Amino acid sequence: MKNESLEEKRKRLLAKAKESVSTAYAGEEHSLIEAINTYLQLEKIENLVFERLEEWYSIYFPELRLNNHESYAKFVKQFGSNKKKVSEEELINLLGDKNKAKEIVATIAKSIGREPSEEEYKNIEALADVVIELSELRKEISLFIDKVAKKLMPNITYLIDTKIAAELLSKAGSLNKLAMMPASTIQLLGAEKALFKHIKYGSKPPKYGILFKLQEVSSAGRKKGGRIARIYATKISIAAKADAFSKRFIADTLKKSLIDALKKNSS
Repeated sequence: MKNESLEEKRKRLLAKAKESVSTAYAGEEHSLIEAINTYLQLEKIENLVFERLEEWYSIYFPELRLNNHESYAKFVKQFGSNKKKVSEEELINLLGDKNKAKEIVATIAKSIGREPSEEEYKNIEALADVVIELSELRKEISLFIDKVAKKLMPNITYLIDTKIAAELLSKAGSLNKLAMMPASTIQLLGAEKALFKHIKYGSKPPKYGILFKLQEVSSAGRKKGGRIARIYATKISIAAKADAFSKRFIADTLKKSLIDALKKNSS
């Protein structure tokens, strides 16, 4: 290679770079990262569209309360043009909840809302269609995330939800990078803005990032939640090393250790 020209050297280095990129993207890791980022964006978009749908349809049925976005949108699509025509049986088929169906039928009879005109309903129905489509797409991507995350990170996903595991992977950039991180860094993944604010302005330091989504962390107070997040981060750090390097399944032992540590923390 001593006698190669500049052009030959450029071509060789370019070919090597292309090969490195191809190798890096050969596995499913980056696909999982894109999937979780897409899932989170879809969740935000669905919430925004649903908010507009709920605000608009509340003109016609302000008393309607459904926890599920998709169920609300399907109600609007099926019965929104004339809610008074809905039967209890139809609602049971839609919601799968007899008590809730009875409650809604009773609420319709007392509703102060008017029925929409044909032109009004056409637009509301279009909004409902968007919510349903977004919800269905998000479900499909969710299934993909669950499948791939369990395959790539069997130890981590045994300890925490697959979506949270995928978010940690996305923030880290790769499984190898996640595995190389100390537990303290894993604990704060997703809290970069708060950490920067603390360093620059002296505000309170963050105690958790993405791990706040863990039910055990979010339901605890700030001080206790920080301790619980630290416990989880320690176990996730070990699990990540096993997933990235040794490929051994050690999560059952880690899970027992995690549960014991959480019990000690609660006492």
